[in-house]
Amino acid sequence: MANVSRETSSGGDDQHSFESTTEVLNRIFKGSSSVGAEVLDITQRKMRLAEAEFPKPSQTRIVAVANQKGGVGKTTSVVNISAALADGGSRVLVVDLDPQGNASTAFNIAHQSGTDSVYDVLEGRLTIEDVKKPADGIVGVDVVPSTIDLSGAELEIASLENRTDLLRNGIEQFLNTSEEHYDYVIIDCAPSLGLLVLNALCAAHEVWIPIQAEYYALEGLGQLLKTIGLVQSSINPHLIISTMLVTMFDRRTILSQEVYDQVKGHYPDIVLETTIPRSVKIAEAPSFNQSVVSYDPNGAGAVAYSEAALEIAQRSEKTLESINAQRSGE
Repeated sequence: MANVSRETSSGGDDQHSFESTTEVLNRIFKGSSSVGAEVLDITQRKMRLAEAEFPKPSQTRIVAVANQKGGVGKTTSVVNISAALADGGSRVLVVDLDPQGNASTAFNIAHQSGTDSVYDVLEGRLTIEDVKKPADGIVGVDVVPSTIDLSGAELEIASLENRTDLLRNGIEQFLNTSEEHYDYVIIDCAPSLGLLVLNALCAAHEVWIPIQAEYYALEGLGQLLKTIGLVQSSINPHLIISTMLVTMFDRRTILSQEVYDQVKGHYPDIVLETTIPRSVKIAEAPSFNQSVVSYDPNGAGAVAYSEAALEIAQRSEKTLESINAQRSGE
């Protein structure tokens, strides 16, 4: 929006002053509980984001985004945080490890049965370099797609001695040989606690957990944390839980705030200050093969995911210090 002028007079002499967009919105909507106040809030947050710097991590962060409960915004968070990090200048590799292939859909990557995919990487037929594709319309994001063929992978690899190391081997080989440096490798897990998720937890250095702002979501959190604890005590002792993100937050309800307060009270160091609101635009974006960051860049959902990505980026060095301390046994 262009600057808006207001003409005032003083002592008979005409004076012209110019108000910024924020000043105009403040003058009209400040103190209001209307839709206009929400517009003002989003505009101010958008302006702060435009001025913010997204720091790049000093080492590649390898992340599993996991929650065995479906419908908590896991894939949506992977897609939109990846897009926001890329908008901030980072280079991101998304590994779609869910046979449903929803992340591949959102990035407009072909993933019909028979397409070269993460399934071929796990089976050892192809490498990540062979199967990765650039995300449609998002500079800085590459995607390792999933296909429905992946649904049979758990049975096929169950008898292998190194069955939990397959994805880790593929990612390590790729990062060691790729000419491109990636700041983040983000693995979108299936809503389960099966062998595919164990592969993701074994490959990752850290876990991000999206939690829906409802009490049912809290009930499943304990089982997920127990599984992560078993992984830490056996196949990946260096794994840490670095981030929890509360999604589908409705600020009009006491329940959402109570859930956030409860999670924040238990895990104060890893729960993001940012919450992701319920939003029609967030739900609509995948049907247009887009992230909400590109589909509705000035909306509440896009701004919230960009703020979450900024928090994650700003915490990078602290997170890497925790991972390195875990490795050294401190």
